[in-house]
Amino acid sequence: MSHTPEQIAACIDHTLLKPEATAAQIEKLCAEARKNRFASVCIHPSRVGQAVRLLRKSGVATCTVVGFPFGTNTTEAKSFEAEQALGLGATEIDMVLNIGAIKDGNEGLVARDIRAVARTVHAAQGILKVILETALLTDDEKRRACQIAKRAGADFVKTSTGFSTAGATVVDVRLMRETVGPKMGVKAAGGVRSLADAVAMLDAGATRLGTSAGVAIMQGLTAGSSY
Repeated sequence: MSHTPEQIAACIDHTLLKPEATAAQIEKLCAEARKNRFASVCIHPSRVGQAVRLLRKSGVATCTVVGFPFGTNTTEAKSFEAEQALGLGATEIDMVLNIGAIKDGNEGLVARDIRAVARTVHAAQGILKVILETALLTDDEKRRACQIAKRAGADFVKTSTGFSTAGATVVDVRLMRETVGPKMGVKAAGGVRSLADAVAMLDAGATRLGTSAGVAIMQGLTAGSSY
């Protein structure tokens, strides 16, 4: 499958979620995203206001994280965190599901958690991505998490936070795509560092790429070429 540079850029959530990230680094991230016309920047909630100001009229969305990185917050805390971020101008929310509840088989809790945040996000016309943290789940748990997220109203399922034992794999992206079907979004995140990585994830069924290496991925690409 071929992908033009413009198509690849439009799939990238340019990410900086290190806890030590500075205001100057966020400014640089946003400038890179504007220049390359990435889909979004993904930053911590406390940086949302800064990113929104820097990205105004750029076409680049501001994405932030909820329940990050462990997913163990209460449903009410996740919903409030999302509401605050949306109020500051974020339009995309990446929430971590309750990983322990999936492993417990407590699908009702997982569904309630996602559904509550989905209601909050969609009331603000935002997009919700649910992070599964695939490195911590069995294949059966990954499938069940995808099915629950889809039924609960999420717009995307996402592989990883980038802060666990491993990130995205082609095998997991393919499994997620097969589980959710052709229309729901699938985001590959964690370890997507090169053009070859990006293309492999897109070919496996990803529609977004969460990466801190967006500029490196785009370097050397020639407009009008396909990969």
